[in-house]
Amino acid sequence: MSHLFHIHHKPSSHPDVVLIGAGIMSATIGLILKELHPSLKIEIYERLDSIAAESSDAMNNAGTGHSAFCELNYTPQKENGEVDCSKAIKIAEQFEVSKQFWSYLVKKKYIIDSHLFINSIPHLSFVWGDENVAFLKKRFDNLSKHAFFKGMEYSEEHSILKEWMPLIMKDRDKSETLAATRMAIGTDINFGNLTRSMFESLKKMDGVSIHLSHDVVFLEKMKFGHWEVEVENLITEEKRTLESKFVFIGAGGGSLPLLEEADIEEAEGYGGFPVSGQWLVCKNEEVIKQHNQKVYGKASVGAPPMSVPHLDTRIIDGKKELLFGPFAGFSTKFLKHGSSFDLLESLEFSNLFPMLSAGWHNLPLTKYLIDQVRQSPEERLEALKQFVPDAKLEDWVLENAGQRVQVIKKDEEEGGKLEFGTEIVNAADGTIAALLGASPGASTSVSIILDVLHRCFKSKMESDEWLAKLKEMIPSYGISLAKDEVLIEKVRKETNELLDLKH
Repeated sequence: MSHLFHIHHKPSSHPDVVLIGAGIMSATIGLILKELHPSLKIEIYERLDSIAAESSDAMNNAGTGHSAFCELNYTPQKENGEVDCSKAIKIAEQFEVSKQFWSYLVKKKYIIDSHLFINSIPHLSFVWGDENVAFLKKRFDNLSKHAFFKGMEYSEEHSILKEWMPLIMKDRDKSETLAATRMAIGTDINFGNLTRSMFESLKKMDGVSIHLSHDVVFLEKMKFGHWEVEVENLITEEKRTLESKFVFIGAGGGSLPLLEEADIEEAEGYGGFPVSGQWLVCKNEEVIKQHNQKVYGKASVGAPPMSVPHLDTRIIDGKKELLFGPFAGFSTKFLKHGSSFDLLESLEFSNLFPMLSAGWHNLPLTKYLIDQVRQSPEERLEALKQFVPDAKLEDWVLENAGQRVQVIKKDEEEGGKLEFGTEIVNAADGTIAALLGASPGASTSVSIILDVLHRCFKSKMESDEWLAKLKEMIPSYGISLAKDEVLIEKVRKETNELLDLKH
């Protein structure tokens, strides 16, 4: 998607790396690259006037520290009734990799106080009805055999459930069929604070410059493999051109238009489906005090994975908050601070058929989103009452959460397929990479970025020098944690001590 009449300016700077977007992904790749190669020149561009103000911000992000302890959508039930735990095990491993890197940042004093971004909060799954209780019991039986889920508890006893989640069990009918699992070592994460701390460290490093209120308006591959990047200062409207060896697009919902601008073969056929979200936020301190857990339920039929209902204790800037949701919505914007024309402008000849096919194959999702948008405050209260039986409308206020863009990609059988999770799209020569998609992105950010580096800096990643440094940052690097119970225990003990978490 090239501009026909683009005027080529002489590049005003020649960074080694350009990072687009000031969220958790750019912060992670920036810090890892600087640790591996301290002399790299890195320039970071963010269109908003603050860091981590989109998907990484606390109110815009699920914040659970997705470790698959409580999210039932990571353990789907197969047609034969078996519960598939493979995705949960993979996410649990990726989360432990992230924790190792964050511990390294604390050890190196890049982050002074771990409680600014991570705190211990139990993770619970909660279901009702015979069928769901049978599913949760199967899930518990399978997961609790694995070392990642050691210490998981299960109960159907009302008296025990009352100890675990008093607010949810208050005034419950004693004959109701209920069950819950509990992992005491769950965490709450403020990804906004984590991202800001990481950028503070980056800012102090030689060869790193961060530019806020700057929009990347043009991207083009040059004859000899470098990238021409044109950036506009949104305050002065001045434009400048850079030339970079490597470009990383970690701009959340803004990644797809930039990837289309880059016009690489590997990006053909990709589209995006925007989904917005809202939280009910509790304003009654007495109610907030009664809940100190993250309690996840089961998604309703047709709901996207990020709409799994949960009653969520958060620590946001030192203050305890209580959120319920998220309620899904539909907006044509790709970013919370984006344009209503984002969806329309993302349509291209190569992705039109995959987009239409994915829409046709996901009619229940479309219907679900329309129903969610049309919900009245009373209907939202009814959903909340399944978790908090005596909830009162006046104690809760509706607030906008973040904007997500689900990936749509070409599919041989269906024409187009809606993908959940994070997708890496990179040029074969490794000069550009972009991240598309959503949850559990932030929690698994370190594994995702290591994957990007393997694709784009393959020979360097295999060099003795980089390997030694990677092992220092992530002690389990190169080893399958999932297959090594002793190493899981060792790594968890070390990271939890450094991050001051329950073990």
